[in-house]
Amino acid sequence: MSAAPPTPTPADPPARRLPLAGVLRLGRPSEIWFKPALSVVAAIAPPALTLQAMGRLDLVMYAMAGSLCALYTHNRPYAARAGALFRVVLGMLGGLSAALVTASLTDNAVVLVTIGALLAAAQKVLCDATRIGPPGNVVLTFVSSAALFAPQTIGQVPGHLALAAGTGAWAWLVCMAPALVRPHGPERRATAAALRATARYAGTGGAEEGHTRAAGYAAVQAAWQSLLSTRAPSRTRRVLERLVVRAEVALAAPTEADPDRLRAWADSLRGTGPVPGAQLPDAAADELLGLAAARPLRARLGPLTPLAVRTTLGCALAGYASLGLGIGRPYWALVTAASLYQANITLTWSRAVQRVVGNVVGVLVFLAVVPVAHLGPPALVLCCLAFSFGAEVLISRNYWLGSVCVTPMALLITEFAGYQEPRTLMTERVVDTVVGALVGFVAAVAVTNRRAGDRVERALTAADRAREHAATLLAEPDPGRAALEAARRGLAVALTDLRAAADAAAGEWWQRALPQERVVLVEQSGHRTLAATARRQGLLPHRDPAAEPDRDPATETEDARS
Repeated sequence: MSAAPPTPTPADPPARRLPLAGVLRLGRPSEIWFKPALSVVAAIAPPALTLQAMGRLDLVMYAMAGSLCALYTHNRPYAARAGALFRVVLGMLGGLSAALVTASLTDNAVVLVTIGALLAAAQKVLCDATRIGPPGNVVLTFVSSAALFAPQTIGQVPGHLALAAGTGAWAWLVCMAPALVRPHGPERRATAAALRATARYAGTGGAEEGHTRAAGYAAVQAAWQSLLSTRAPSRTRRVLERLVVRAEVALAAPTEADPDRLRAWADSLRGTGPVPGAQLPDAAADELLGLAAARPLRARLGPLTPLAVRTTLGCALAGYASLGLGIGRPYWALVTAASLYQANITLTWSRAVQRVVGNVVGVLVFLAVVPVAHLGPPALVLCCLAFSFGAEVLISRNYWLGSVCVTPMALLITEFAGYQEPRTLMTERVVDTVVGALVGFVAAVAVTNRRAGDRVERALTAADRAREHAATLLAEPDPGRAALEAARRGLAVALTDLRAAADAAAGEWWQRALPQERVVLVEQSGHRTLAATARRQGLLPHRDPAAEPDRDPATETEDARS
């Protein structure tokens, strides 16, 4: 049930076109698809099978609330994963407790939908602000929304929460267990991804300056975030840092990089073998400072206000519309709306199409599987396990493909409390999906992110300042190794943020024209400055003036300032 990564937008997409071509196209599977797939099965199976043997299938839903936390944080180093996953479990329990207490106090469907919409907005904002990663808020909202409509008494709440807490602890152990075998696995994968992305860009000789380069910088930044998410001393981490520096340098000067060598380094990071060394000049090796400290959580919450309003309004209206149609499970429409909201309207539209297609196909899969699931409680549990595994295998290729497994699993979960008539379930699921997608998208159009253009302006200003700072240091006779390294890394981060802001704003509606030409100029001058800074640090060989007779040796520094 992990959320698939948002479909990349082109460098300058039309702001008012809603694409259909390519929305359902399958991509390459995630390199670690098997980790969440196996983890969620290992987290769900023991408690679910135990409850089935005890004849208490009605409690499986509460057990799965904690078990589904095993879907999170697989891209984080284990030292950082321990705390992040603990917070996920707490967040899951917080949403579940609010839902269960509300359900025990009232059965007013309008009140329940309203509370569900508010919870969905809070979960969306917190997941985005903390950058917890896939599956984001969708699983949390699914659990809390379903719990709102589960018959409940206040006396049952502590026991149900205790069960969810116990399975959450088990999920934590499942996700931390691989550290015993491959303690630096996440960092190695993140570094390898940065090297491969850089090799793809270097292979073009710098000719493709759009998303190939942006993807390279995003992968490098992700690698730094992985490496610096923990300060635990490690020789392996130190060597991986040098490899990421090599990837950064190759992005700054792609014509002087060796793509084959970058790919060879990436391939050597597989498994548990020794990490290859990447020789750096002593000056550079002594000053690996990493990324600047992340912005505080409060600063990241501000730009998410339009998203919070969009989520609250869309989820509430979707639930109310479902109630108006007489559907018995309005939380399905609510969860559908909550799953749509991406960085901009264009991506939200794509997710809406993927959700509808995946759910309709998934309903047909449920129709084929339900005779097997009705063979008995063990068959029902095993079918849910199979679909939970299949969802993680497929969802990284495209969200709609993963939904083909998520939908029958969600339908089967309703049968833990008792037999449900299949055709009624199927009809309600399709109607709620269409209603949730339609109403949710209309809410996205109505509540556009008018701050997207302001974010681009701020990113342009930050990139300009970072470039000027680096250029000023380059003009000094002895700027200092630490200052140059910090300036180079800060400029790389600023350029990455600028490209992300421009891409997100390009897919929004109802806003002023974006300064696309200025964005391109700032990016070009910034990357020239990056190359000049890397050369000054000794990370690149100095050019031979004799090889460029028409070029003044001082021109490169002047270019960096321009």
